[in-house]
Amino acid sequence: MSKTMTMVNLLSLFILVEVVVGGFRYGVDGLRMDYYLMSCPFAEQIVKNTVNSALQNDPSLAAALVRMHFHDCFIEGCDGSVLIDSTKDNTAEKDSPGNLSLRGYKVIDDAKEQVEEQCPGIVSCADIVAMAARDAVFWAGGPVYDIPKGRKDGRRSKIEDTINLPFPTFNTSELISAFGKRGFTAQEMVALSGAHTLGVARCSTFKGRLSSADPSLDSSFAKTLSKTCSGGDNAEQPFDATPRSFDNFYFNALMRKSGVLFSDQTLYTTPRTRGIVNGYAMNQAMFFFDFQQAMVKMGTLDVKEGSNGEVRQDCRKIN
Repeated sequence: MSKTMTMVNLLSLFILVEVVVGGFRYGVDGLRMDYYLMSCPFAEQIVKNTVNSALQNDPSLAAALVRMHFHDCFIEGCDGSVLIDSTKDNTAEKDSPGNLSLRGYKVIDDAKEQVEEQCPGIVSCADIVAMAARDAVFWAGGPVYDIPKGRKDGRRSKIEDTINLPFPTFNTSELISAFGKRGFTAQEMVALSGAHTLGVARCSTFKGRLSSADPSLDSSFAKTLSKTCSGGDNAEQPFDATPRSFDNFYFNALMRKSGVLFSDQTLYTTPRTRGIVNGYAMNQAMFFFDFQQAMVKMGTLDVKEGSNGEVRQDCRKIN
């Protein structure tokens, strides 16, 4: 085994030990690693099995589940509000333009149904979304990490709130500001952007870069993007060469001026974040470590507790 591989394995073990040893005293807003230990001991295994089964059938859902967690937490906190269906009296988050391409709702529904059979009224939809994202990252080859549980489900889901989602046209300053409002550093923002190592972008989100010469875009890659867009607005372009594997190839793509979205490439164009991109491109273990730390932090954004939330019986509607 090479020295590099040994170091990577040691770092992975260190991360796991830190999570296991430090996890049970995690006290943000009353969340705990062992929250369901007594009340629903098989909850995590049920979610993991459901996610793994879904990903075996459709590996592209890994990116979808990570994205769903992010889109949930960034609006109203991690409270499962992105899962709620619109009604005649209310247009919900999931029907906003920024959320129309979200997928994976059935995976959450399936996990919830199975958990409800075992422990009715105990496990929140918000926790299932957070666990599903974690399990999807690991399934795709990313870092193993644990998350505290105990989130309650929110009762509000309104389309107008999604104006706070970061746009694919954001520059680095706008990204730093948007993430900073939620307590993230620039480094954490870049680490979380690395989730784009999974999945694809639709032409509609990057075609604006093609209408005028974008100096941050490699000319041959611009031709690739143009060819993709010849298939229409919904044509899909992978973020990097391995869209189903969680690795650091995304950052290597940015170094080659081959970031798909403007909000991707701006991380390398801007001196303030270029060094972070370089670091992750050269050191996958460092990216994995920072990513899992940032994901745990993201999962604690504005969580609902006690009477401020509920445990939904059906993830798609308020009780």
